[in-house]
Amino acid sequence: MPPLRTRPPGDADERTSLVGWLDLQRAVVHLKCAGLSDADAHRVLLPTSPRMTVAGLVSHLRWVEHCWFEVLLLDRPKEVNPQFGDVADADFAVADVPLADLVEQYERQCAVSGEITAATPLDAFGQNTEYRADTLTLRWILGHMVEETARHVGHLDLLREQLDGTRGYR
Repeated sequence: MPPLRTRPPGDADERTSLVGWLDLQRAVVHLKCAGLSDADAHRVLLPTSPRMTVAGLVSHLRWVEHCWFEVLLLDRPKEVNPQFGDVADADFAVADVPLADLVEQYERQCAVSGEITAATPLDAFGQNTEYRADTLTLRWILGHMVEETARHVGHLDLLREQLDGTRGYR
């Protein structure tokens, strides 16, 4: 079952607001993928950006979650994340992976990120020094993740409309 698309309350505290807005954007990712065929999810609509597909974006968002919450905030190993490899945009390369699998991987990664967020104070600094995450608080990371996820939800909006005319997020 896809996550609920609800805004945080207008009088919410800072943590509830940041997590609520991020969770709303995460839920819209699920909506943009709902009912889409694997062929359409992998269809290249931007010839100059062949990895910018619905499937590629979902994969990228999964690895962005891993990067910011596991690698940068907690200093967990980065080697499993294609973003840290030598191939540019490798995290978008998912030609043979079914969309349902990508959405499931994204959902699992978001759950891990949620557990990390719930257990970490907003003013805690990242533990990774290699990428200077020790200068960033969880508060900053959450704000960035709202921006990053919303930006790519906008891409998903445009791709989905081009694929089958589906628009909106309600």
